[in-house]
Amino acid sequence: MSVARITEISATSSKSFDDAVKKGIGRAHKTLKNVKGAWIEDQKLECEGGKIKKYMVRMKVTFVLND
Repeated sequence: MSVARITEISATSSKSFDDAVKKGIGRAHKTLKNVKGAWIEDQKLECEGGKIKKYMVRMKVTFVLND
């Protein structure tokens, strides 16, 4: 039997939501062991002058705890 934990993280990108998700998962993997998945809790945009300046995601990352 395994036990999992969920942590919430946020990430940003100037390129896309997809890039923000990839950056967030990549960073989570550096700190957390056994990352198994994530779900996107929220997406936001920051605009300036009618153009998208920043893509932001808030996600919940699931990782399995060691025995």
